[in-house]
Amino acid sequence: MRKIISLLLALMLLMCPAMAEEEEEWTLEDMLADLDPELVADIFINAEEAQNAQAIETEESIQEADGSILITITGTGDFTVGGDSRKSSNIWDTELKKHKGDYQFAMKNIRDILLADDLTIVNFEGTLTESTYVPSSKKNNQFLFSAPPEYVSMLTENGVEAVSLENNHVMDHGEDAYIETQTHLSNAGVVWSGGGELGVIEVKGISIAMLSYLCIDRYDQLWDTVPADIQAAKELYPLVIVNFHWGNELMYYPTDNQIKMGRLAVDSGADLVLGHHSHRIQPIEYYNGVYICYSLGNFCFAGNSKPSDMTSYLFQTRFRVRGEGEEQQITNEGFIIIPIRISSRADKNDFIPTVLTKESTIDSILNTLRENGRKHCEYAVDEYPLAWPTTK
Repeated sequence: MRKIISLLLALMLLMCPAMAEEEEEWTLEDMLADLDPELVADIFINAEEAQNAQAIETEESIQEADGSILITITGTGDFTVGGDSRKSSNIWDTELKKHKGDYQFAMKNIRDILLADDLTIVNFEGTLTESTYVPSSKKNNQFLFSAPPEYVSMLTENGVEAVSLENNHVMDHGEDAYIETQTHLSNAGVVWSGGGELGVIEVKGISIAMLSYLCIDRYDQLWDTVPADIQAAKELYPLVIVNFHWGNELMYYPTDNQIKMGRLAVDSGADLVLGHHSHRIQPIEYYNGVYICYSLGNFCFAGNSKPSDMTSYLFQTRFRVRGEGEEQQITNEGFIIIPIRISSRADKNDFIPTVLTKESTIDSILNTLRENGRKHCEYAVDEYPLAWPTTK
């Protein structure tokens, strides 16, 4: 292919003097008119063959040895950066100064993991806006969150392809700022879902649909809506992921409504359920062949300088796709968790999610998940693998 391009460039350079003298508009046909027709034919035939070969190589590169396609998806908890516009200073800006204004600092310890998967989904809890408007319904809130619009690159530069935009902070600066946030995400190529909007992202040629719901005090409005939305999405897309913002803050296990809604989502066709809001980790259920993560805790969280529990985890799962069209089959290939602390330091929150290596801390996370699963979740998984099995 490079030889063909070089030949065409050389031909164009040879024709440049003639083009300059006659000051006429030359077409590719004009430039090739005096050449041997067989040579011209060879050039374009070879170019087409090279393009076809490149397409085949690209297709093969996403396939496993058996011809299947393996999709790795990472789910995380709350992504909350920036500060409260009502305050002259905030803990995020104080930390940002230590990094000379480089807001990408927060993702430096986790970036490689998110770049290595095929799709990362976070709960984007806040707004991308410079607006200082605060709705009357929000004026008495203890926390409001906003970040400059350019912070969207914290997602795009660090392997986050999609966000759930349905939580109790997306309206912190009103409807206009909410729409502005959607616009910034879309313009940056980040897929979002929320407010009844379906997000769709293509991964290795497979279309994945994403739905997001704020449940906390709205379950009665959603018992009919959620299954109808999921069923409609499942008719169009082979994989449907559902995000729920639900449960009670600081709780390590799901409420009855969480469990009821999570299983309803699965029974309606969801292939994966991701939950958040409690700021604490909660167990994972394996219900009717689908994983329900009741809470992924915090992730990159600038809402507190030192939460009483800074541990959390990333959830990873894999789907294997075989065949095409009506013969296409998609199976779940299990999951792992990656235990993290939401800070690189144990004494304070510096907003840098960091993979844990201390065995005692990891064991504490695993024990918390197992114990609460046994007590509160009928279909809780028994084990929480920490690494994918190696293939020979």
